[in-house]
Amino acid sequence: MIARRGLLGAALAAPAIAHAQANEVIIGTWGGDYGALLASEVDAPLVRPLGLTPVQDLGTPAARKTKLIAERSARRGSQDVVCLGDADCYAMAELGLVEELTPDKVPNIAHVLPALRSPFVLPHIYSVRVMLTNPAVISPAPVSYADMWDERFRNRIGFSDLLYQSISEAAALAGGGNESDFAPGQARLRALKALGVRVYSANENLAAALKSGEVAATIMWLARGYAWRRAGIAVQPTFPAEGATPYVSAAVVPKNARNKQAAYAYLNAMLDPRAALGFGERMGYLPTTTLATLPAPLLAEIGVPAEQLAKLRRPDFGYTARNAAEILAFWEREFKA
Repeated sequence: MIARRGLLGAALAAPAIAHAQANEVIIGTWGGDYGALLASEVDAPLVRPLGLTPVQDLGTPAARKTKLIAERSARRGSQDVVCLGDADCYAMAELGLVEELTPDKVPNIAHVLPALRSPFVLPHIYSVRVMLTNPAVISPAPVSYADMWDERFRNRIGFSDLLYQSISEAAALAGGGNESDFAPGQARLRALKALGVRVYSANENLAAALKSGEVAATIMWLARGYAWRRAGIAVQPTFPAEGATPYVSAAVVPKNARNKQAAYAYLNAMLDPRAALGFGERMGYLPTTTLATLPAPLLAEIGVPAEQLAKLRRPDFGYTARNAAEILAFWEREFKA
């Protein structure tokens, strides 16, 4: 009798369990502020009221990409939404692993800034690459990347090793190259090395050097500069005359996602203007759609002026993917050595 009651209870519970699983949407994402803000600004107010249950699968971008690739032949993958940087999203799309995203699937995509649109990628939040300088040490501020090769910057410049591709691209722009040709930047990086540039292993180490006065200038994301100013580090941003380059925190939907309709609903909620303020205030990142507005004081800190938006540069992810080994080799063997 006990066994029969157990079987009956399991049978009655099975539909409820299946229903709960059908409503789940698994989001592969970062932890920290980003994961916390997804939970507080997207999940709780916008996704759960739809009857969906968001479940965060926290890990590194490398782990999320590995899952996507390893599960490519599986009928059902383990992630419904995968959050990655724009370059990683491009790489996953090139491998044919993710769904095309259209306004029919994700209506809010229709309002994304044209310069940030991509067929397979949902651009969630973004910032742009700027020059950061300590105004007490570097005055006047540089106007262009090329200005940072002036003698007055000798022993004043520091970079984060993590941004080697971005720095290589900025050097290329300073040397007459572009997003699809980094070669002119190699001579510029050699010249910068002769000016006594320092390279730090992580963003946090660079921040400490800026705070101590060991360096007074760098190339970095505007959002990071905002966070550093809030932490008491004296840096002011300057948009490069060559044009600002965006970094986009983005998301994709795997072709074998278990719950694609829930995934599309989740992406649409990520672009809801009501979710934008938290990411702006806590992380310094801008919304990617024309629907969202931020308070004027905050925009003064993290916003991109209209004239810069008009000439926003687009990275050539295909070029950097094809030349990744060469770019890294030059950075390691010649620039840093």
